Amino acid sequence: MTSMAGYKASHFLWRVDGSVAVIQLNRPERKNPLTFESYAELRDTFRKLPYTEDVHAVVFLPNGGNFCSGGDVHEIIGPLVAMDAKQLLAFTRMTGDLVKAMLYCGKPIIAAVDGIAAGAGAIIAMASDLRLATPQAQVAFLFNRVGLAGCDMGACGILPRIIGQGRAAELLFTGRAMTAQEGEQWGFFNRIVEPAALENEALALAQRIASGPTFANGVTKTQLNQEWSMSLEQLIEAEAQAQAICMQTKDFERAYRAFTAKQQPVFEGD
Repeated sequence: MTSMAGYKASHFLWRVDGSVAVIQLNRPERKNPLTFESYAELRDTFRKLPYTEDVHAVVFLPNGGNFCSGGDVHEIIGPLVAMDAKQLLAFTRMTGDLVKAMLYCGKPIIAAVDGIAAGAGAIIAMASDLRLATPQAQVAFLFNRVGLAGCDMGACGILPRIIGQGRAAELLFTGRAMTAQEGEQWGFFNRIVEPAALENEALALAQRIASGPTFANGVTKTQLNQEWSMSLEQLIEAEAQAQAICMQTKDFERAYRAFTAKQQPVFEGD
């Protein structure tokens, strides 16, 4: 296991509050677009997290009233037009690798969405485990509006599982923005909070999760993702094996001893 203490990011803001990592894209004057470099650094950062012992949850925060406007028009979209097929496939695989790294980082991720979450910004929110929004939040899978398919970075597979096939189809065929109110009603957002409270609410939720049985939380995240492709029989067996492993942890014993002593358990992640 490694530590993220002292880790510094070059292309986005990074800090660790207790055992919660906080990420903010840092181009607020342009609604925080992604670049080739920030995509790759985010991917590499999430790839480190399965092997870290001092980060137990991650929060994506907005910056300057917006979450992320997607790929930068001048720094990504323009260069893509000039690339050949091999280069384009390398790019789309790299962006997909960010989603895979988020799904398999072993740490619960909370997206706190304010303002615009468009294109890849919508994908980052989608690939998170929990999502909070302000009333002003808008989430747009706008690939169709720039002449591309809606099947970007896992959207056709993941979005229907969150909001349903028909609703996902509408967003992906039209590229229109989903409002915060729609997102809450459809199950995309866990809840809506006022802008002034968004950061505190997201951090409090992350800290609550991070104070729980973190090894078991990682197992939960893994099973939530892996069971999509399992039969009912397979997933029940997978959960039996996973839970038997968790029953061997000290946190399970701590919870039992705290219960018998009528105390709150203090989990340590082992």
